[in-house]
Order: sequence, then structure tokens, then C-alpha cells
Amino acid sequence: MSLAGIGYDCHRFVPGRKLILGGVEIPYERGLDGHSDADVLIHALIDALLGGAGLGDIGEHFPDTDERYRDADSLALLETVVTTVIAAGLEIVNVDCTVIMERPKLAPHKQAIREALARALGLAPARVNIKATTGEGMGFIGRGEGVAALATASLRSR
Repeated sequence: MSLAGIGYDCHRFVPGRKLILGGVEIPYERGLDGHSDADVLIHALIDALLGGAGLGDIGEHFPDTDERYRDADSLALLETVVTTVIAAGLEIVNVDCTVIMERPKLAPHKQAIREALARALGLAPARVNIKATTGEGMGFIGRGEGVAALATASLRSR
């Protein structure tokens, strides 16, 4: 049986935080606001995996009201979700992710992100696709106020 899930997340930029995307620190003067490390890319990916597996969403598994997840490393959360998906008798086939932000440019970091996610997912890097686009100057993304991410995940029964 083949399954698919989608995920979306967005966070606003704030001063005084690191910018973490796909488990990789991206040099920038601001980071993203959130209870954990605010890695929008991994958060969208977690929701895609959980959705495809029919296991709820990120807020059910890692609520922002739980202090255990304050400043949590989203890569570690992703690894927990991978274990949960596998325990449900499923295998991750591939993932496809899009980061939407005006700046900084993601192109120099895409390969490092791909490799970090592939390790966490237990996949070959060829099965992890990372894309980047902008808001074309429109909305909160276009004004440089934040970042959004979309992800899809393909799963199958083991």
C-alpha cells in the first residue's frame, strides 16, 4: 500500500535566535521564533510523515505547552517521528520539501540540508528533495518577516 502526506509550517523572524533550516544553521542576522528551535522545514516534514501515516500532527506529539520541547532540536524530533512511523509498519520512500523565504538565499545550503535530513530519515540523499522559492515581494514572506515550508512524504507498508 502506498501512502502520502503533506505538511506546512511558518514562523516569524526575530532577533537573537539562530536560523535553523533542515537541521542546518544558516548564517543570518535573525532566526525564527518558536517554542523549539523553530525549524519550519523539519516541522512541515514531520507533519507530512505523520499525516501520511495517519498519526496526527506535530502539535499532538510535541505540544508547545510542554516545557520538554522548549528549544528542542527539531532533528531529534524528526528522528522520533521516523521511529514512530517505522513502528507503525511503514517505510519512508521519499520526501520533497519547499522553503519559501525572501532571504537569505538557501541555494548554498541545500546540499547540507539534504544530507542532514537524509541521515535523520534513514534515506539515500537522492530520495530527499529540497527546493527554495521566494514570496516575490508579496505578503509576510515577501516583506522578509518570516519563512514558510511545505513538505510531502511518500510512505509504503513494509
